Amino acid sequence: MSVLSRPYFHDEAAAFAHVESVLWPQGATCPHCGNCGKIYDLKDVVGKTGKVRHGLRKCAECRKQFTVRVGTIFESSHIPLHKWLQAIHLMTSSKKGISSNQLHRVLEITLKSAWFLSHRIREAMRSGEFIPMGGAGSTVEADETYFGKKGGPAPTKTTSGKPFTKGGKNGPSNKRAIVSLVERGGKVRSFHVDRADQATVTAIVRGNINAESAFYTDESKLYHKVRGDFAVSGSVKHSADEYVRYEGDAVIHTNTVEGFYSVFKRGMKGVYQHCGERHLHRYLAEFDFRYNNRIRLGCDDSERALRTLEGVKGRRLKYARPSAEA
Repeated sequence: MSVLSRPYFHDEAAAFAHVESVLWPQGATCPHCGNCGKIYDLKDVVGKTGKVRHGLRKCAECRKQFTVRVGTIFESSHIPLHKWLQAIHLMTSSKKGISSNQLHRVLEITLKSAWFLSHRIREAMRSGEFIPMGGAGSTVEADETYFGKKGGPAPTKTTSGKPFTKGGKNGPSNKRAIVSLVERGGKVRSFHVDRADQATVTAIVRGNINAESAFYTDESKLYHKVRGDFAVSGSVKHSADEYVRYEGDAVIHTNTVEGFYSVFKRGMKGVYQHCGERHLHRYLAEFDFRYNNRIRLGCDDSERALRTLEGVKGRRLKYARPSAEA
C-alpha cells in the first residue's frame, strides 16, 4: 500500500486527529492561556463558508476557541490540513527537495500559496540546536562554499564589459557565503554569513564544536586561528592535489562536508534554480534537516515527516514582513 494512501493525507478529520496526536500527546492544551484541564469539544460547528470546523475546541478557563492549528505554521492558513501533511511528506522524502511549482501542480493550490507553504515548512525544519558538535573520539570537518549572486548592487563592469568579481581572502565578492560544520557519521550545521572572513568563521567554529573533537579543514587561512583550540587538528592541501592524508590512525580529509555541499548545490541548481538571499538560511535549514535525519541515522521518510510535524509548534512565518527585517 502506498504511503500517500494513509487517511490523513486525504481526509480532513483524520488529518486533524493525526496532528493532534503528535502535538497534544497528553490531550488538548489551550494555546491562549496554557490550560490543559477542562476543555470543551465543539462538534459539527459550521463556519461562514458552510464547511465543518474540524477539531474546534473551547477553553473552560479563558473561554476562547481554538484548534490544533493555532500557534503553529498552519495558523491562519486557508489550505486544508491534509494538503499540508502531503506537502510535508513530499518535502521530507525528496533528497534534493521539491519546487513550489511542483507543489502547486500536485496539491492544486496557487503558486503563491505553494511558495509560502514550503517556506513555512522549512521554518519548522530549523533546528535551533546549540549543543556543541563532536566530542572526545569524534571528528568534525569545516568548510566554506559560495553560491548564487549576492544581493545588492551589480558588480562593476571592466573595460572588456565583463563583471569585475574580485576574489580575495574572503571568497568571491559577488557570491553568497556559506559555512558548514559536519560531524563524521553525524549531523551538519550550516550558516549563511555576510562575509566568510576569519573573525566570522572563528566565532562559528568555537561556538559550535566541542574542543575535545578532532577538527579537519582544507588549507584555507580562515581556520589557522582555531586549529590550536582542538585536541587534534589537521588540514589537506587541495591546491597540491592532496585530498586525503593518513597520520597514524587519523584520516584527514574534508570529503564529508564536500559531499553535503554536492547534494545542496545540485538541489539548489536542479530543483529550486532561484533563491533570494534573504531566504537562503531556510533552504540551508531544509538540506541540513534531511541530512540530519537520513536513513543512515535510522530515520525513514515517515519518521522524517513526523519530526517536521513536531517542529511546527511555536513557529510562525508571515507573508508580509517589515523592510528592516533581515
